Amino acid sequence: MKGVGRFVTGAVIVGLAIAALRLPAPRPGRPGDRFAASTGPQRWFLNDTLGSGQTLTEILMRRGLSSAEAANVIAASPLDPRRIPAGLRVEVSGDSTTHVPSEVRFYLALDRIVKVFRQDSAWLSVDERLVWKTDTLLVRGVVTSSLYEAVEAGAKDLLSARARQELAWNIADIYEYRVDMSRELQQGDEVRVLFERQSLETGAERVGTVIAAGLQRAGTEVQAIRMEIDNGRSKYYDQQGRSLAASFLRAPLSFRRISSNFGRRKHPVLGTFRNHQGMDYAADAGTPVRTIGDGVVIFVGRKGGYGNTIEVRHPNGFVTRYGHLRGYATGMRSGVRVEIGKTIGYVGMTGLATGPHLHFEVLVNGVQRDPRRALQANAGPPLTGNDLALFERIRSAAVYALDQPAGLVHAEQPTENATPAVPGAKAVPTRQ
Repeated sequence: MKGVGRFVTGAVIVGLAIAALRLPAPRPGRPGDRFAASTGPQRWFLNDTLGSGQTLTEILMRRGLSSAEAANVIAASPLDPRRIPAGLRVEVSGDSTTHVPSEVRFYLALDRIVKVFRQDSAWLSVDERLVWKTDTLLVRGVVTSSLYEAVEAGAKDLLSARARQELAWNIADIYEYRVDMSRELQQGDEVRVLFERQSLETGAERVGTVIAAGLQRAGTEVQAIRMEIDNGRSKYYDQQGRSLAASFLRAPLSFRRISSNFGRRKHPVLGTFRNHQGMDYAADAGTPVRTIGDGVVIFVGRKGGYGNTIEVRHPNGFVTRYGHLRGYATGMRSGVRVEIGKTIGYVGMTGLATGPHLHFEVLVNGVQRDPRRALQANAGPPLTGNDLALFERIRSAAVYALDQPAGLVHAEQPTENATPAVPGAKAVPTRQ
């Protein structure tokens, strides 16, 4: 299995380096900036974004280039103007001694910038791939009202707001078979997570692999230890070596917001109190709905107040029902086999619904059950034999790292992307 040596070695490094390391402040500036401070002429910058139906030529001319110069810039770049997506950021710049642009930058990705610059009578291009630096961080948080707020408080000095949100949802995804993060967390629960943070010298960052985590609820912690398996994929296991993945997902929407609890409530259309046999997930119309487990579709069509409905029978005899759908995924019909996580329909407001949402039910032996209880996951299949012995070594290193103080655990050297920055081979003479 891959990555074990690196993990164990990393744990040794943790013991030597953890006490003195903290994250450095990100370098200010914009992506690809290579200009040093100078007392001479200052550079000016004009930014624009390619809109739907617009051409690069239009953008460049709007920012000060002539039609001929715009054509030269595009010809010198490696870009195919017919395949440029809307939303591309374009920057035109020059120095304060003239209003004539001398450089154009196309921001194709956070780590890829195509620079086209004027040199004498020609335009030259450089396809620059910025270098990601990978650090290993440890974040700890205490739940006050939500998982997100716990991560927000624990990582506010380590990650940007966007990265903090990304980390919170990564944790939720890892534990989604065991814990309903929207309902089951209580004040005082604790989370700790060891993960990779990738950053550029510009300050841009993203959350990488979650190596290990611990979620403590009511004094009991469920650990999540990442381990690569033979085919190169990775899975998460608890401290007993049991897979965190189980037979059912806890929710039929990837990004969800539960709008009502199981039990009695006043029906929003009928105006009477009825036993609400299921859960409502508020979401925008058209949000994909996924089946929460492997099974066979047994019903597709209209079903009274449920509106457009799909029912799936699962191997253990459970039936899951998805109501108020706007429509069905292609190929959905009775008798079709579906796999866990497959999109089967889309959120709507058909039937007795006052707004777009998904109504979700679980039926056990034909009786409606509270989905939160019916889907309360048992452990997945455990590791055995050599795999279990290897897991114990990996877990020992992971727990050692999780026990360290929060902050920067290990700083790695920057790693080049697959395609390093390479000057463009083309030089296009300026056409008048």
